[in-house]
Amino acid sequence: MEAAHTDVTGGSGTPGPAPAPAAPAATTPAPSAPAAPAGTPAPSGTPGTPSPAATARLTVHSPDEMRDLGRALARLLRPGDLVMLTGELGAGKTTLTRGLGEGLGVRGAVTSPTFVIARVHPSLTGGPALVHVDAYRLGGGLDEMEDLDLDVSLPDSVVVVEWGDGKVEELTDDRLHVVIDRVVGATDDDRREVTLTGVGARWQGVDLAAR
Repeated sequence: MEAAHTDVTGGSGTPGPAPAPAAPAATTPAPSAPAAPAGTPAPSGTPGTPSPAATARLTVHSPDEMRDLGRALARLLRPGDLVMLTGELGAGKTTLTRGLGEGLGVRGAVTSPTFVIARVHPSLTGGPALVHVDAYRLGGGLDEMEDLDLDVSLPDSVVVVEWGDGKVEELTDDRLHVVIDRVVGATDDDRREVTLTGVGARWQGVDLAAR
């Protein structure tokens, strides 16, 4: 496409002198963004992903300590909370959940929900029920729980999900993610590294390391 142009002529029809070239416009450099203070965490690299509001990393030395951690975390939970548990088989996810149930004061022994997908433990103290979910076979995430005919209101319960990575994150902007890793080394070592990450405004300012 040819550039548009304008012929400049004098009043008599004779071409007039060419106009002097315009002086280049002065440019003012854009101010640079202020440097972030030292120690400020880098922003999340995934657009739309809520940034962690609270984090803690703990070492647990035995199953009893994992259960104690569950009891301690139960004191931070309230109705409507979603807790995601990540860890390989035998890492201690169900042991932690057992402590959560004891701390919440719910009825029934907390065991792995693998064969029933979800178990509901009603409160014995007037608090929220505990809904313990194995999402391994829930291809559609927690939306499929509506078809399980659970006699409980999820917004009024504490929902703990094992194997929920990639399935439940979009259901709420607020969640507590618990990652349990075996300590590298001897396979009979009971030590676990537990990383707690509170995501969303619900967990802003919460001290996850308090025991």
